[in-house]
Amino acid sequence: MSRALVIVFVKNLEIGTVKTRLAKTIGDYGAYEVYSELVKLTEHVTLNLEEDIRVYFSQNVVSELWSNTSKHVQLGDNLGDRMLNAFRDGFNLGYDKIVLIGSDLPDLNKQLIERAISSLDNNDVVFGPADDGGYYLIGMNTLIPNIFKDKPWSQPNLLKVSIEELDELNRSVATLENLNDIDTFEDLIDSSFYKSNLKLQEKIQQLND
Repeated sequence: MSRALVIVFVKNLEIGTVKTRLAKTIGDYGAYEVYSELVKLTEHVTLNLEEDIRVYFSQNVVSELWSNTSKHVQLGDNLGDRMLNAFRDGFNLGYDKIVLIGSDLPDLNKQLIERAISSLDNNDVVFGPADDGGYYLIGMNTLIPNIFKDKPWSQPNLLKVSIEELDELNRSVATLENLNDIDTFEDLIDSSFYKSNLKLQEKIQQLND
């Protein structure tokens, strides 16, 4: 077993349930196509990692994705509970560095994840700040349950509140570069992920004609 674990959170690909903010502009089918491409990208990046991977689906395990990988269902009443339970699983299995990512980050790459893992040699926690004030990545070298409790999920002060609490707990924090996930139509059309994917552009155009 490697000393480090990468956890991937994935929403099950169902029309009308993924990228709902984006769907307000390009429709449910368009949002489904965008998220499908982002999941493929995440799968490709993570399967090239040397670290162990555990994939947590929002509703049910999908056998076609992440073959030969440990796959599970997220457990908990809210995002914080679900992440806490996934981290607890990993630490209970004996891993001493764990990084969790989502599956909607177009600029995700292997080097970014490796840098997050390395930063845990000298820091208790690592965050990948998102442009919207949240974070696209979180990692720890020991379980700190407070990070996931009573937080303003999906609000622009999530990262700020989280770091302030860690400071009060005298925990050291590292941060990666800011990146933007795809939540809105503006996020989508501004991304190189979309600009370079002509097939996806055509699908979105056809769906909205």
